[in-house]
Amino acid sequence: MPTTLIYETHATTLDNEQGIATGWLPGELSAAGRQEAVELGVRRQGVDVVFSSDLRRAVQTVELAGLDAPHFVDWRLRECNYGKLNGRPRPELEPRRERVDTPFPDGQSYREVVESTESFLSDIKRLYAGAQVLIVAHSANRWALQHLLAEESLEELVAAPFDWQPGWIYGV
Repeated sequence: MPTTLIYETHATTLDNEQGIATGWLPGELSAAGRQEAVELGVRRQGVDVVFSSDLRRAVQTVELAGLDAPHFVDWRLRECNYGKLNGRPRPELEPRRERVDTPFPDGQSYREVVESTESFLSDIKRLYAGAQVLIVAHSANRWALQHLLAEESLEELVAAPFDWQPGWIYGV
């Protein structure tokens, strides 16, 4: 029986609203983000298990969602580490395409995020066969999932504008 992965980005943060690339910094949900987290909880009732990044903004999103499912945090679902650029204005990260295989200064590459996500997926397939698994993480993780599960070009994914939607669903 296939596993259903439901991917949601963490809710809007104060940094998101200010155009800051939080990276590996914790981040804090804004008032709008707190409301979005509650809406996520309504939308995703009935999942079997929830996994999130260990970064505060993802954990806070799950906490405010109020889901009945067990919640586990996993460092492999962290946003890309922008290194010296964590907490800097988003335009300083451009062009992101150059960071697919070349790490950010003192940080990591998007390919390294793919590797972490692939390791996570391997465990999910083995441990949660047939389950509905909700993942709450970051944009880099969604790009990794699209690359791994939908075979889309990582270079194109990181270069495209991020279009939010109420979740993405994958079968594994």
